[in-house]
Amino acid sequence: MRNRLKYKHIVVASVLMAFSACTAPELAQKVANTDVPDRYYSDQDTTNTANMQWREYFTDPYLVSLIDTALSNNQELNITLQEIEIARNEVSAKKGEYLPSVNLRAGTGVDKVGRYTRNGALEANTDIEPGREFPEPLGDFMVGAYATWEVDVWRKLRNSKKAALTRYLSSVDGKNFMVTNLIAEIANSYYELLALDNQLDIVKQNIVIQTGALKIVKLQKEAARVTELAVRKFEAEVYHTRSLQFDIQQKIIETENRINFLVGRYPQSIERDSKTFNDLLPKQIHSGIPSQLLANRPDIRQAELELEASKLDVQVARARFYPSVGITAGVGLQAFNPSFLLKAPESLLYSLAGDLMAPLINKNEIRATYNNANAKQIQAVFNYEKTILGAFVEVANQLSNIENLKQSYDLKAKEVDALSQSISISNDLFKSARADYMEVLLTQRDALESKFELVETKMQQMNAMVNIYKALGGGWN
Repeated sequence: MRNRLKYKHIVVASVLMAFSACTAPELAQKVANTDVPDRYYSDQDTTNTANMQWREYFTDPYLVSLIDTALSNNQELNITLQEIEIARNEVSAKKGEYLPSVNLRAGTGVDKVGRYTRNGALEANTDIEPGREFPEPLGDFMVGAYATWEVDVWRKLRNSKKAALTRYLSSVDGKNFMVTNLIAEIANSYYELLALDNQLDIVKQNIVIQTGALKIVKLQKEAARVTELAVRKFEAEVYHTRSLQFDIQQKIIETENRINFLVGRYPQSIERDSKTFNDLLPKQIHSGIPSQLLANRPDIRQAELELEASKLDVQVARARFYPSVGITAGVGLQAFNPSFLLKAPESLLYSLAGDLMAPLINKNEIRATYNNANAKQIQAVFNYEKTILGAFVEVANQLSNIENLKQSYDLKAKEVDALSQSISISNDLFKSARADYMEVLLTQRDALESKFELVETKMQQMNAMVNIYKALGGGWN
């Protein structure tokens, strides 16, 4: 009697230990702060440029054609599409984990035991039917269905499936963010190409001007009005400007090839109309309100979904501390002769079993996994907050950049006009010996640099127009 009581106490103690092992440690969690300022600056409304389709925002037919081709052929984008397909398959796989698993099984075999063994002696003295002994050797034919099912009491499997679904949606937003960046990168490179074409035209025009000035200097040297030094200085300036021509030509080739790579094709000439570059005007931008970034920016939505998935991972890791319930079942037919398989109920077999398992010893691995899941969840919170903050700063910077570039362009345009007039003035003064050759050279160089800077500023204006569209979350829809 004492032994029985002792045994019961051991069983009860073991059960209590098992369920005490099922208690998950409490961990501190961080809640994401999604508060953003009410506006970027004063006098704003909810009109948002990001809601425009990219075909409406970019009207250059050559640029539209490039973007269209890139959205079909860009290798990086197509790689991402396959990652989305992988994520979709992960959802299907996770869904199958909490559904019963059913397998069909068929088998055959033969068994011959020794007569002078326990089984052999039993078979020798037992008839299958009156007057009919066990066949020797004994065949075994079986066909049946077997099922296993883990009862998802603690929603471990369903949360795992939901996390996979959330990550699938996150991968879709990741693709959308890539589309936004791809469109912006092509547009920026296209405007850079137009700017380089215009700079090349400026260089060629300047070469003509400098070559004409060099001829004048040579004539004045023959008339003993200037020295050989002046001739050499003008020649050096012409050589310098010609070298700029080849530098710009190389940049044009590289920019074209960068666009071709983004479009997914081998190097070829990019169709464009560079003559309209100076007439391009940035579109009027409506930035809306900062809270719209949470819906418009794919990277913010991606970070939000990753945060939701990480929270589900914590729940999945927590569920591993609790007992798991499993059910196994089978039904089929089995006989030593195939002709007896269809004899029912004699050949019928079935089984049904349930089991309850709880972690007892190996808690360190489960606890470490749980701690890691929680750390990743907190990490996802910080990443979400960082993405929101980065998006707000990006929009604020671009809005300021657009306004400052407008002021800068207007002033540089006046500078170019003044220096262009000074070239003619300096040449006339030089011919009448009222200005030396260094004044002419410096005037020509300043005029060239100012024209370059004006083209650069125009390109920066167009790039700012592209970047604010991207920053607001436009392009992917």
